Amino acid sequence: MEEYLTKFVDQIIAALPNMLTAILIFIFSLYLAKVLSNLLKRVLLKRNTASGVTHLLADILSWTIIVLGIVTALQRFFNVAAFLAGLGIIGFTIGFALQNIMQNFASGIILLVQQPFKVGDEIQVLEFEGVVLQINIRTTEMQAKDGRIVILPNAEVISHPIVNYTRANRRRVSLPLQISNTANPELVRQLVVDEIKNVVGYVQAPEYQVLFQSLDHEALEVQIYFWVDVSATSVGNAKDQALLKIQNSFKKNKIKLSPKVVYVESARSKYFLRVI
Repeated sequence: MEEYLTKFVDQIIAALPNMLTAILIFIFSLYLAKVLSNLLKRVLLKRNTASGVTHLLADILSWTIIVLGIVTALQRFFNVAAFLAGLGIIGFTIGFALQNIMQNFASGIILLVQQPFKVGDEIQVLEFEGVVLQINIRTTEMQAKDGRIVILPNAEVISHPIVNYTRANRRRVSLPLQISNTANPELVRQLVVDEIKNVVGYVQAPEYQVLFQSLDHEALEVQIYFWVDVSATSVGNAKDQALLKIQNSFKKNKIKLSPKVVYVESARSKYFLRVI
């Protein structure tokens, strides 16, 4: 019995350096996890990230560091790598089955950190255009312009071009017109400029453009560009105002718009003109 106790005490004494080292590694991992998680929280809060998401990401970082610290501490007593290798097969199987979920999860973290858009922004992703309602870890929810609620996987969002309309302080309005080829081009230009300057939200810079594009036996094609402040009006409202103002001005000055001419196949001849 005395010999057994002696061996036991000797084994404990021999293991003390490893035990102390393991305890120090674990304590250091706890300290490092706290410091880095608090640092991440401060960074995310400065970016106005949702508090729930901030705490979730901070907790993920904290537990990752703690788990690494535990693994490193246990490595002082046995080969943890061999043990983890055995678990690797199971982990690979589970990871393969959940790869889409994990891909969306990782994409959600990237979206939340980089913030190409935030809740309330008007964006376009793929063929969907609307206002962002929620940014979750796996999905982004938005309300399309026609009222539909669209839920997009974050992996789809981050792998395609994102157009953020809200971040643009100014937007360009484009108006194509076709007027009669008998109209005075300089008079047309002056009337258009006078009217678009009265549109709500019109800004002087970048400067407007009134460009004559083409001329044929029926029409003179005009392309009008001007910029508006999106905080004062939308592109759709600005276009609506401009068209109505230009139409009234043309009527007062007896400038006619060109009729729409289309080519239609006829039974008697190959084509004939129909004016709409």
